[in-house]
Amino acid sequence: MGMMAKMRSLAPWFIITVGGLFVVFMILSDSKLDQVIGLRSNNVGSIDGIEISYPQFAQAVDNYEKQLAAQQGREVDPNRRPMIRNQVWDQFITQRVLENKIEEYGIVVTDEEIYDAIMGDNPPEYLKRDFVDSTGNFNRTLYETALKDPRNKQLLISIEEGIREEKKREKLMDYLTASINVTDEEVKENFLRRNTEMAAEFVRVSTNSVNDSAITYNDSDLKDYYNKNKESYKIHESRKIKYVFFRKEASAADTNYVKENMFDHKKKLTAEPGNFKTYVEIYSNKPYSVDTLSISQLPTQSVDALVKADKNNVVGPVLTREGYILYNLLDKTKSQLQVKASHILIKGSDAKAKKEANDIYNQLKSGADFEELAKAKSQDGSASRGGDLGWFQEGRMVEDFWKACKKAKVNKVTRPVKTQFGYHIIKVTEKTSKAFVVEQIVNKIEVSGTTTDRLHEKANDFSFLADKYGFDKEVEELKYTAIESMQFAEASGFVPGIGYNMALVKFAFENGIGSISPAFTVNGNYVVATVTEEIAEGYRSFEESKGSIKSAVIREKKIAKAVELAELIKKGIEGSGNMDDAKVVFPQAFVTTVEKFDGMNTIVGIGREAAVSEAALTAELNKVSGPVQGNMGAYLIKVTSRTPFDETNFNVQKGGLKTQLVSSKKNNYFREWLAQAKKEIDVEDNRYQFFR
Repeated sequence: MGMMAKMRSLAPWFIITVGGLFVVFMILSDSKLDQVIGLRSNNVGSIDGIEISYPQFAQAVDNYEKQLAAQQGREVDPNRRPMIRNQVWDQFITQRVLENKIEEYGIVVTDEEIYDAIMGDNPPEYLKRDFVDSTGNFNRTLYETALKDPRNKQLLISIEEGIREEKKREKLMDYLTASINVTDEEVKENFLRRNTEMAAEFVRVSTNSVNDSAITYNDSDLKDYYNKNKESYKIHESRKIKYVFFRKEASAADTNYVKENMFDHKKKLTAEPGNFKTYVEIYSNKPYSVDTLSISQLPTQSVDALVKADKNNVVGPVLTREGYILYNLLDKTKSQLQVKASHILIKGSDAKAKKEANDIYNQLKSGADFEELAKAKSQDGSASRGGDLGWFQEGRMVEDFWKACKKAKVNKVTRPVKTQFGYHIIKVTEKTSKAFVVEQIVNKIEVSGTTTDRLHEKANDFSFLADKYGFDKEVEELKYTAIESMQFAEASGFVPGIGYNMALVKFAFENGIGSISPAFTVNGNYVVATVTEEIAEGYRSFEESKGSIKSAVIREKKIAKAVELAELIKKGIEGSGNMDDAKVVFPQAFVTTVEKFDGMNTIVGIGREAAVSEAALTAELNKVSGPVQGNMGAYLIKVTSRTPFDETNFNVQKGGLKTQLVSSKKNNYFREWLAQAKKEIDVEDNRYQFFR
């Protein structure tokens, strides 16, 4: 009997729970690319000539969603589904690339290697974790007993296959990155950057301190820059679309449905008030509680109704941002003073502003309507509401305004009150020192299935009519708003103004100008689009790019000028070595002292300037060095202290640092290799035909 077969046949009692197996294997384990099943006519695409059926892909997406839900402890937001589908599709491509290379290089993993991985001294963490006690000790006996349980045979086979796939990928990575290494000098350099603490004085000549008048350039300079940096002006094949957005919002019918239900609850609860808690538990979107709320804690829309209501009354329903709320007002208690007021603000503190405010006050005293005058004269955002500021308490308004409100009589207009904002004519409409003890039924207003169906039907109707009679004609006929997108590339999967939607992007690239899309789902809403422009891959012309080229050339020349100025400053202060003298040479120079920094992190007052940090590590102590060209200008450095190289500590850390650096280099190389390999594999992606 083979080693693996023998291990599977041993007997146990515990069902092992395993999480976190190699992600790609777990997602695709039931849909190996070289064992495709399903209807060939029902394919979402193909990878390297191997077709991917809709059921196969949908199952992989479902597996991945379940995995995410288990990790997050909650259901996955449906609006994330397009992104998830794209991640799973990318994993299909990744798997095929890796399978091809594993086969090409003859990489195999033996049963002995699998056995050693599972039964060796250090099993994978995802296998060990259910057998670790509260003190962190691994129960080896319980672990082996579970593995030998015949009831776990199929699960063990899956574990073996998962480890086999993982080991193959590890071997592939080792094969591809075998020549990658890190020199002792690189390790030492990394150690020094991490462990060297320095103090220094800096002089910075910023590009902002170089006057535009000091910079000269001509068309020849611009063309030279364009030719040297032409790749920066490369444009990928891209598209533009025009689209109509159908937003999924609750309809009047959805709102009325909730409102009528709440009035029905109110009617029954008014007759039987003792049932309020039961109604909350059955009908409310929020759990039951008894809350004591001040006016500032209540939705604005609820305040007036509660202020005017007597205790032991059912109040509402009130339409708020949360939805409709029905209150059971159990009691009113003492609270700090709360005021409801309106005002008319005339900005300014001069005699003219004061006179205008007094004129308005006199008009109000003569019987003018406060709300109308506020709409016409007030100079702040409350004007559109007739000056209404709603309810507020002490601390919400500036002190002088609050004092005036506190003194004011209800429904009497105050003389103009001066604050830092100008002159206010105030009308306090209500005051109270009450808080409210309430129970609440909260019903959110949600989009019904009927409303969603009607919106989808509306989008589909527009798509049909636009295809038959023309996009712009139907937009005008139906009085819709069409939005023109900026250009976008296929690889991004992102449409500016809409967001991520690979299906819509695929449509735009696989159909010509004037093509009308079906209704695509975007974050629960619907979009119908037409392709308006096709931009071929190439380079932006010199003329198109001239504006950005000009900015880049000016910046380059300013940096060069900053270096020249720093050289002059250096010559001017070399005798004294006093960095503050830099301002005598060039008054716009920025001088700062930094007491502590290292070679890895941002330097306080300087920013993240790698070239400056690097120069400071090797600069001669107490001597002005530089100029160093940075991102923001040119720098002079005088390092005043630097911790010496700690050879003992270096020797302790050397092995670990080298391992980290090698691993980082290998991972970076492997990512770049994989990205390139995925570009070279033949992929046909028809998912947009199935997922809109």
